[in-house]
Amino acid sequence: MVRLPHTPEEIARGRRLGAALRAARGDRSILAVAGEAGVSPETLRKIETGRLVTPSFATVGAVAAVLGLSLDELAVVAREGAPARR
Repeated sequence: MVRLPHTPEEIARGRRLGAALRAARGDRSILAVAGEAGVSPETLRKIETGRLVTPSFATVGAVAAVLGLSLDELAVVAREGAPARR
């Protein structure tokens, strides 16, 4: 199966999502948040830096739960770039 390249909008949306998660993480270490969410630190790092443009719903949900963010809020942030609250 051939995977098509991401569109510019998908890339921008992934970067906004990553930035929101990074901002919500604040001073907490990436290792601690990833561990609590049950994902690898490298996966969380890739999401936060925009290198993993389309993370799985389960991964985003687990990280959001650890950070106290609602998925509705993150959807708005990813779509529109509104700031996520902590």
